Amino acid sequence: MIAREGVPFVIAPLMAGAALIWLGMGLAGGVCLVLSGAMAFFFRDPERHPPREAGVIVAPADGKVVKVERGADGTVVSIFLSLFDVHINRAPIAGVVTDVSYRPGRFMIATRDEASEANEQNRLTIEGEGVRVVCKQIAGVVARRIVCWKRAGDRVERGERIGLIRFGSRTELVLPAAVEIEISVGARVRGGETVIGRLK
Repeated sequence: MIAREGVPFVIAPLMAGAALIWLGMGLAGGVCLVLSGAMAFFFRDPERHPPREAGVIVAPADGKVVKVERGADGTVVSIFLSLFDVHINRAPIAGVVTDVSYRPGRFMIATRDEASEANEQNRLTIEGEGVRVVCKQIAGVVARRIVCWKRAGDRVERGERIGLIRFGSRTELVLPAAVEIEISVGARVRGGETVIGRLK
């Protein structure tokens, strides 16, 4: 499957490549076809199977954990998505979206800690059974478009698709102190499937 936002990025170079090959410009056409394949790979949207266990929080995205920061008010878990990761974002818990807020900002490299606050981002607050989490979609140096498919008042299930970020980015969770974290910096996670925490 391909995310619907990626279809134009796949179709345009595919059609251009076919036209160029038909006109006898094989090399240029081949480059366009390779580009179309690369876009299909980037915008891939695989099915995921969230755990059924009660009280678990799953990763909101594929990627590498670059920060686990515990504080008095809870824990921040940051996941960096490279160009090779699936860029679909998923709900970490089942619940109701109580707030969605977009904030413009910079486009620093998403691995930098400063990107968490300085970069363009979209924040979703989800109220679940006994827990509230904040999921932040953060743009990176290449990513220039954050897509969110949910609005305040929407009901979401654990692992459900909530949006995507184009071309390299960062997804961050702000979790309450009542959540016991089960991953560490450097871990690779799969959105909608990898358990990153449990309610104590």
